[in-house]
Amino acid sequence: MPRLLPADVACWVVKTARPPSAVVPGWRAGEEHAFSRCLRRSYRLELMAPGQPVLLWLSGRDRPGVHAAGVVAGEVTEDAGGPSVHVRVTLLPAPVPRADLLADPVARDAEVLRMPAGSNPSYLTPAQYAAVLAHLPGRRQR
Repeated sequence: MPRLLPADVACWVVKTARPPSAVVPGWRAGEEHAFSRCLRRSYRLELMAPGQPVLLWLSGRDRPGVHAAGVVAGEVTEDAGGPSVHVRVTLLPAPVPRADLLADPVARDAEVLRMPAGSNPSYLTPAQYAAVLAHLPGRRQR
């Protein structure tokens, strides 16, 4: 895959294998929380910046898909566990299921769907991000 350029990335996708209630105990739909997510070391981290859109993706077999949306809330940092980034996201009233995104003609080509075990962070192109936004609860479906 060619190296990403800033214009290729409309939104970052950070993954978790733990359900949102385990990431933030007691987290309720509509609540915003800030926390750090571990990342895989790559050149992509240099492209991440505060204020960029971010989605929280639950991986695995139990309700995979987009569970929260928000922004990158800080610079990528490095500690003994490796790189991480602070995000500020709001838990969606209902997740956007992986199956719904796979059925979308634009979203289905997203890296997080094509290569679920791929990089963390993953990303969405501008067209893919618009397609995912159209699936968020409260948005008119296309």
